[in-house]
Amino acid sequence: MLDFETTVRSRQSIRTFLPEEIPQNVIDEVVKDAIAAPSACNTQPWNVHIISGETLKKVSDKIKYNYENGILSPDSYFDQSEYTGIFEARWRNQYKFVYDGFGVAREDKEGRHRVNLLNAEFYGAKHSALFFVPKFGDNTEAIAADMGMFGQNFMLSLTARGYGSIPQLMIGVFGSGVREMLGVSDDYKLVWGVSFGVPDWDAQPNKRHLERVDVSEIVTYHR
Repeated sequence: MLDFETTVRSRQSIRTFLPEEIPQNVIDEVVKDAIAAPSACNTQPWNVHIISGETLKKVSDKIKYNYENGILSPDSYFDQSEYTGIFEARWRNQYKFVYDGFGVAREDKEGRHRVNLLNAEFYGAKHSALFFVPKFGDNTEAIAADMGMFGQNFMLSLTARGYGSIPQLMIGVFGSGVREMLGVSDDYKLVWGVSFGVPDWDAQPNKRHLERVDVSEIVTYHR
């Protein structure tokens, strides 16, 4: 297992995986680490569906079909076009970073579409954890924050064990269809997911790293 600092600073989004599954007992330990996350009033609102094998393929096919045909049923929504200034510059740089990693030029619309479809294919990962939260009045944002801390623990635990993951907001855009396939109650919303597995470190997309901002850019100390 990696030490804490190495784990936190080496975690990255993996976009190419090897065709190997993670043992069930290891996944169970990863979930135990995730459950240690804090939550508002210790409500622990996590509802996690981990899909593998044939179920993962069926969910992937469903999301891909809906994506190709514009059939959206969002439980959660993320629109990067609403970001401005430096934040817009960062997401645009991230898009370029991803396309460059797959050798796709900006003017290559077909290539960009193919890369976007990898989202629906869980980037070839053998597992995906889908994070649902209960609907309680206007508390969705607080509950989503709880799920974010759970998800961070989940990904760091995988990294510490030598595995890889990628968080995916796009999955929440197809919440209704996924809920129906998995038999999840409408009382729960799909906020996001984490696809995970054994990283292919020889793949070019996994050899590149996005820079992080300096501490001085985001922290103001008051004494």
